Amino acid sequence: MSGPLLGIAGIAVMFAVLFLLRIPAGFTMAIVGFTGLAYATSFTAALGMIGGEMWNIFSGYGLTVIPMFILVGEFVHYAGYNDSLYHATHRWFGHYRGGLAITTIMACAAFSAISGSNTATAATMSTVAIPAMKKYHYHPILNAGSVAAGSTLGVLIPPSIVLVVYGIYTGQSIGKLFFGNIIPSVIATAFIAATVWAICRRHPDWGTAAEKSSWKDRFQALPEALDIIVLFAVIMYALFTGVVTATEAAALSCTLGLAICLARRKLSWKKFLAAVGDTVRISCMVFMIIAGAVIFGRFLAITRLPFEAAGWIGSLAMPKGLLLALILLCYIVGGCIMDALAFLLISLPIFYPLVIGMGYDPIWFGQMVTIVTTMGAIMPPIGICCYVVAAMARDIPLATVFRGALYYIPAYIVTLILLALFPYGTVLVLSNLVR
Repeated sequence: MSGPLLGIAGIAVMFAVLFLLRIPAGFTMAIVGFTGLAYATSFTAALGMIGGEMWNIFSGYGLTVIPMFILVGEFVHYAGYNDSLYHATHRWFGHYRGGLAITTIMACAAFSAISGSNTATAATMSTVAIPAMKKYHYHPILNAGSVAAGSTLGVLIPPSIVLVVYGIYTGQSIGKLFFGNIIPSVIATAFIAATVWAICRRHPDWGTAAEKSSWKDRFQALPEALDIIVLFAVIMYALFTGVVTATEAAALSCTLGLAICLARRKLSWKKFLAAVGDTVRISCMVFMIIAGAVIFGRFLAITRLPFEAAGWIGSLAMPKGLLLALILLCYIVGGCIMDALAFLLISLPIFYPLVIGMGYDPIWFGQMVTIVTTMGAIMPPIGICCYVVAAMARDIPLATVFRGALYYIPAYIVTLILLALFPYGTVLVLSNLVR
């Protein structure tokens, strides 16, 4: 079997194992990748290559940003700041029709600015937002859909784990990626919130208005929510000015986050241990996906499939804009059928050199990839955020959660179109300012 055909066979086997045996994506990629390497070379050579790759990836300090940003998100979660954020945004937006759903999205955006994880955001906000919307008789489609869509901002808004992994893998500045993501995040959040308004115009009974809060109550709800904003602002300013590196910024965020939680007397020893335990569990999951993707990527490199595919795609007589659209479509489909981070790491060896060769900016492409992989988190059949929301709200069927989430897909598509039409005004204007 020729090299490229072996690579295609390996991809087919990987998907078969993933769906038929239900083995987690990281382990599936590692098993299939190592088996393919051993078949293409030898067992001893495969062990040597994998050992070298693992050492190169995990012996550096770059990946430490992942557990540290996860840890600060867990501190904030166990300190109860999700309730504070929801309470504050409810006071300001809850009296509008669909206001609780808009409140949920805004609170998700605020929590995402610290968490960096869509599943953590989905689990955290589900416990607060879904019961509140049930109290005001929100339709289950709007209720669950707004939580699922809002939770995807956990990957989109800095510090995004997807952007961190993208930056480490491609050698791009994480600071530039974070700042280039600010305007796209604002655009996506605004369009997701606008989707709630559109839904409630068409179905007024789906989201009844809550009581209107006084201005005094609104301002009294702000101080604790401002803790999160200040923490986010300090970290982003430090990155922007070049005072700290991305790794140092992650460590600084943990230190400040812990200090704030302790100063507010919100984090007991029991909660601290729970936050550390969840961080270890989530980080191990992410690192296993990275390790599996590295092994599988090495296998694909041996087969030369990425180079042959890039050469074939590049030889097509197609406008580069259409080629980019096809690549993004692959990311959308890939995000629908497997873990978005896993698919990102599998596909980057194939698509990244091709996109850069076509002249696209790597920071801008990172934002586009982040948005399309985020879409996969709420699209069937794998949409992980929908599964988390359905697990937290046991009386809302999974199908209903997916139906509600699909209402928000146009918001992502419009955001992508704006980024494609105005790359400088949406991404590069801020990323180019980072030192």
